Amino acid sequence: MAGGRDDLLDGTPKVQISLDLPELGIALATAEIAVRAGVDWLEAGTPLILGEGLRSVRALRQRFPHHPIIADLKTMDAGYLEAEMMFSAGATFVVVMAVAHEHTVREAVRAARELGGRVMADVMLHPDKVAAARRMQELGVDVVVVHTGYDERHAEPGRSPLDDLPAIRAAVDLPLQAVGGLSLEQAARTPGMGAALAVIGAPLAVADHEFRPGADDEALERVIADFVSRVKGGGV
Repeated sequence: MAGGRDDLLDGTPKVQISLDLPELGIALATAEIAVRAGVDWLEAGTPLILGEGLRSVRALRQRFPHHPIIADLKTMDAGYLEAEMMFSAGATFVVVMAVAHEHTVREAVRAARELGGRVMADVMLHPDKVAAARRMQELGVDVVVVHTGYDERHAEPGRSPLDDLPAIRAAVDLPLQAVGGLSLEQAARTPGMGAALAVIGAPLAVADHEFRPGADDEALERVIADFVSRVKGGGV
């Protein structure tokens, strides 16, 4: 059963850390730092799920029983099955792709309703992201992720989720995230732009300096704590 709460999507800014780390031990250690720094939500990133599978979600749920956990599956098919597996392992949210078949989205939503979980829909690479966001809302998803992908932004420098955010914000009533290539400063400002669910990535990069998990725990904790403060109104 997913570890959700009725106040998860109450409109107040939340900070999510993306644990895009393929090794569970490093991911758990980074999550510990993030929780000490005030992060609200923990994301089992796609690399972590690929590297460690369902046990990564189970381990996060066991270690952090009161923190919402996002399973970034990027589901493209078998919406019910994939969502059911992750909810049963302890995920609070699963991520389905808006470019998937509508039945896939419907089935992920059905699993969420039956098992007490939530669904995020990622509009990455959809040819009409505004229309996709509207349709995701109609299909019953809980959050829309405005995402510019890793390969997309490297192949087309200058692309940013902030390009799409205003139009999507105007089109739907759902909570939003804006992710993909943002600096810490940009990501911290997203709640003020209508995307209250701010995401900080790991490994973290600020300008030309990288903080890699485990390399300097104190510096990493300071950076995350500063990000949390900015998102929640203490530094913006």
